[in-house]
This record gives sequence, structure tokens and C-alpha cells, in this order.
Amino acid sequence: MSEQVDVVVIGMGVAGESVAGPLAEAGLRVVGVEAGLVGGECPYWGCIPSKMMIRAANAIAEARRIDGLAGTATVEADWAPVAARIREQATDDWNDQVAVDRFEGKGGIFVRGRARLEGAGRVVVDDRVFDVSRAVVVATGTSPAVPPIEGLAAVEFWTNHEVVEAKELPDSIVVLGAGAIGAELSQVMARFGTAVTIVEALDRLLPLEEPEVGAALAETFAEEGITVHTGVMASAVRRTDDGVAVELADGNVLGAERILVATGRRTNIAGLGLDTIGIDDDVRFIPTDDRMRVTDGVWAVGDITGKGLFTHVGIHQGGIARDDILDPHGPAPVEAVVPRVTFTDPEVGSVGLSEAAAREAGLDVATAIVQVPGTARGWLHSRGNEGLIKLVADKDRGVLVGATSMGPHGGEVLGLLSLAVHEATPIRRLQSMIYAYPTFHKGIEDAVNQL
Repeated sequence: MSEQVDVVVIGMGVAGESVAGPLAEAGLRVVGVEAGLVGGECPYWGCIPSKMMIRAANAIAEARRIDGLAGTATVEADWAPVAARIREQATDDWNDQVAVDRFEGKGGIFVRGRARLEGAGRVVVDDRVFDVSRAVVVATGTSPAVPPIEGLAAVEFWTNHEVVEAKELPDSIVVLGAGAIGAELSQVMARFGTAVTIVEALDRLLPLEEPEVGAALAETFAEEGITVHTGVMASAVRRTDDGVAVELADGNVLGAERILVATGRRTNIAGLGLDTIGIDDDVRFIPTDDRMRVTDGVWAVGDITGKGLFTHVGIHQGGIARDDILDPHGPAPVEAVVPRVTFTDPEVGSVGLSEAAAREAGLDVATAIVQVPGTARGWLHSRGNEGLIKLVADKDRGVLVGATSMGPHGGEVLGLLSLAVHEATPIRRLQSMIYAYPTFHKGIEDAVNQL
């Protein structure tokens, strides 16, 4: 016998939760299905624990900057309190009962298991069948992507999950991938005493960011003792008596106790039955319209849409889907730019188009770059003041189309720039503002004046 419900949300990460909970509170009969942990990647292995680790690592780095600035200091790094704090916030070693109770407290029905679609109006979870009258929302997220490197499957490699769960860090590690996850975790481990070597197939660190960012971060990593190999791929991995050996395509062989795979994410789409709603099972991302609709009766939100693999994007999309399900004739959502922050030290915030993307789009581009150490606040900050502000402008419209804020509190400085890009604020208007002195934000004025 099938069960009659209004909504089924497949995947209860942050994106799915942002749909399921409010719809249940609105009085709909909502089923939330999750095979893993309710809350998904973010609270257990992603945003929250990784930033706790970064906060601890940054405290160590800041303490080491006392010498020559405010006296002398001896710092002894200890991973134990970090590991304990992570376990405490993850509620009893990665138990999601609190999150389940929260959803059920809103009136939702929670089902543990893997769901598959049988058309737009039916969802099957093991031996339970749900006939859905109003909406199916797919929010199954992503998992670490593991590249097909010879021998990799035969070694006990780490992903971000194993780093977050580690009670002890290795003495040495090779990190494959220098995107946000690889860069952040590399710096954390290095600051706690691990000898870190990064291998990135593309030509720079943080390859999705501006080239100037990759160059500046490479200098910081070199100063912190992190070895970086860019523009080269790992061709093979094998076990050794001491751990692992990683063979590079250029002939170099790197040895370490551990290997961390941080080469991106893959969508959790397999087995969903997308073909039953007219979507190819082999798609990388599920296509949606601006209301997050896939087809009649089906919505998709979060990482699986490919519109920004970020918690804040998933929550934003969840809100759009929720509103559309409650009122399908409501106003169209406002197009929003996507800010992102990589929490290295220096922190890297960016929004909108890069210079290269703006030129590829055919815009008449002007850019401005200000080095943070050359600003008043950067000079005052002294040690640990690395970074830059880069603005990308459309000369024809006289507005910013992209911006990068790298430096101390770079993600916070990005706020003003995100608003400027989102609202297409005229550059002349930005120039007319009064910027508080001496702040890191004041560097924005310097860059605007260049434009």
C-alpha cells in the first residue's frame, strides 16, 4: 500500500532541510528522506568543523607573529583539543538525532534510507512507497570525487572526512588538489606540525580564483614550509613501508605517511531514477529553471544543480523552491550573484566574474588592484597582512561585474563588494562614499579611485 503525502524531500542536507522544515511548519505532510546524516556535509565534515580547525590553526599563526610585534612567545601546537571540540559539536561522534528531532518537531516525517523516483509523483524508499500530491524535491548533494589514479584505490587515502575525524594528524601528507578544500586543510595541518606537499594539476593554487590570488597564496605557503607542485598530475600511487609514494607525471616521486584526495566533488545522482522524469541518468548536474523546477512536480536544490557548491547557495535555492511550492504563481525570484570565501590565511573572498571570464563574455573590461600591505590598515597590521583587492569593471556600464578581497578578514570585506556587484552600483556612486579610516575596507576606495 502506498502512503499519500504532499511533499517528499530526497536528501536532508542543508538545502533539503531549508525546504522540508518550513513546508512542514506550513502544515503540509512532508517526508524527509536521508541515507546519511541529516544536515549533510556542512555541519559534520564541511563548513562547521573545517572552520573550527582553521580558527585553531589561525590562533597558532597569530601567536607566532608576536615575536617582533609585541614581545616574544613560545607556541606548542596540540591537535587534541581541536579533535575534541569537533566531536562535541558533531553531537556524540557524528550522530544526527538532534537534527532528526528538529525536523520531526516541525511536523515532518523522517525516513532513513535511499530513495528513487518512479515518475514525478511517486517515491520509493526500500519497501515504502509514497504517492506525492504536491512536490518532490531532490537535494542529494555531493561526495568527494576520487580521480582514476593508478594504485590509489589500493591505499588507505584520506578525504576531508578523515581529516576532520582524525584524533591525530600524520607527520607528513601529500595533498592532491589545491582548490578551496585542499588549500584550507593543507594550511591547517602544516600549522599543527604536519609536513605538507600539495600537487595541483592546473597552473596555480586556487585555480578558480584570479591568478594574482594563486601567486600570493603560493608565497604564503612557501613561507610556512608547504611544498607546492603545480601544473603536474599524479600518475600513480603505491604503498611503502613508511606510508605512500606518489609518482608525478614529471618523474618526481613524493613520499609521505598519508595521502589526502581533495580533487573536487561528484554529485550523488546514481540510482535516483532520473530517467523516469525525462532526465538522463548520466548527467553531471540536474538542470533547473530559475524557480528550481526540473519538471512538473519536481524541484532540485543544492550542489546537484551545479550553480555553486556552497551552503549559502543551497539554502538560497531551498528558499526559492519552498516559496514556489507554496505559491507557484508568486513573483519570479531576483537573480543574485554568488559570493564565495576560501578560509585560508590570508582569507580569499570573491564575487561575480573574474577578469578572464569578463573578457570572454565580450565586456570592455577595466581592472584595479590594490595590495593590502600598501594600505593604511595593512601597514598598521604588519605581520600577517598579505593580500590584495582586485576589482573588475564593465567600462560601458560603469559598474563592477566582479571583485576579489584577499587578506585579513577578506570574506568580511567582500560584503560591500558583493552588494555593489549584486545591485550594479555605479562606480561613481562607490567613489562618492566615505570609507572609514583606517579599515581594510578603505582599500576598496583606493581600488575604486584607480578605476
